[in-house]
Amino acid sequence: MISKPEAMDYANATGPDLHDLCKAAAAVRDQHWGELITYSRKVFIPLTNMCRDTCTYCTFYKTPESGEAQLMTPAEVMATVTKGDKMGCKEALVSLGEKPEKKYQLARDLLAAQGHQTMAGYIHQVCQQIIDESELLPHINAGTLSVDELRLLKPVSASMGLMIENTSRRLLQKGMPHHGCPDKVPVQRLRTLERAGQLDIPFTTGILIGIGETWQERIDSLIAINEIHQQYGHIQEVIVQNFRAKADTPMAGMPEPDLDDMRRTLAVARLILDPSISLQAPPNLEERYGSYLSAGINDWGGISPLTADFINPERAWPQIESIARACKGLGYQLTERLTIYPRYQQQQAYLEPSIASRLPAMAAANGLAASQCI
Repeated sequence: MISKPEAMDYANATGPDLHDLCKAAAAVRDQHWGELITYSRKVFIPLTNMCRDTCTYCTFYKTPESGEAQLMTPAEVMATVTKGDKMGCKEALVSLGEKPEKKYQLARDLLAAQGHQTMAGYIHQVCQQIIDESELLPHINAGTLSVDELRLLKPVSASMGLMIENTSRRLLQKGMPHHGCPDKVPVQRLRTLERAGQLDIPFTTGILIGIGETWQERIDSLIAINEIHQQYGHIQEVIVQNFRAKADTPMAGMPEPDLDDMRRTLAVARLILDPSISLQAPPNLEERYGSYLSAGINDWGGISPLTADFINPERAWPQIESIARACKGLGYQLTERLTIYPRYQQQQAYLEPSIASRLPAMAAANGLAASQCI
């Protein structure tokens, strides 16, 4: 692992310097992850698109006034899950806006119609139904959560996640993308990571680049994530996600990170993070897969043969076969994994009975998916 001063030196790495940086990161990946590049076959469940945050780059959230705000019913959730089950999916990514019931009466009314007062309670019900009525493993992305909420949700999830995005409070200032977003206060997001570690929850997090942050703020964010992992050991994967400008948002005209920016960020992330942490980049936000592989990633994240990426709906999921070819061309093998990584399957503290009981039928001897859908 490299130090902060060393990471800072790569802020403008390009040409041969960037090539050498990526080569060093790829060597770390090869040493610790071998020739297997993984992905998770999933369905995306956007449980509600209401959110009390209004990030200026986001098109996912909808206000009640828009006429598009919704809360999926259990029947709607299970219709998607059942289709995904038949298509060989093994992960149900339950994702939603943060704490809409604290802001909108519509959210409270729709929750009440399902017999709940809080989103956490409703998520628990939905995930329990997914476990009871399908072969999929729930992965929950519910934003910042309290200890009690994490305790409630752990028994019905194989893993959970929360993007840190960035640890800079500067991004909360007026005119910045997180202004007026109470759940984007960095300390609150870091506390959720810490609480998950205290409760032995296999966790996914990551950074979002290109939203106005500096190189140092990216480095500080990666170091903060790594320090929490060093204390608790529960962060199974870190995502480096590139901002994509979207029409009809305040940031529609903002420049996007270019390929070199992503490459240097991925490579530095691989060299900052503990080698045991999987490094992931979304394949639907950049089609030059070989460049990401050469920068040290070992995972493509969740890819769905059924549902869209509701966070980036304009970016279709790639065909799994095309990613497999790109991996093979560089000497790697694309392999399907489960939402809970092999090392966490081997530690009882990370496994709830409802999850542990189905792993023997789902996991191969190496902890990856027993049945492959490539």
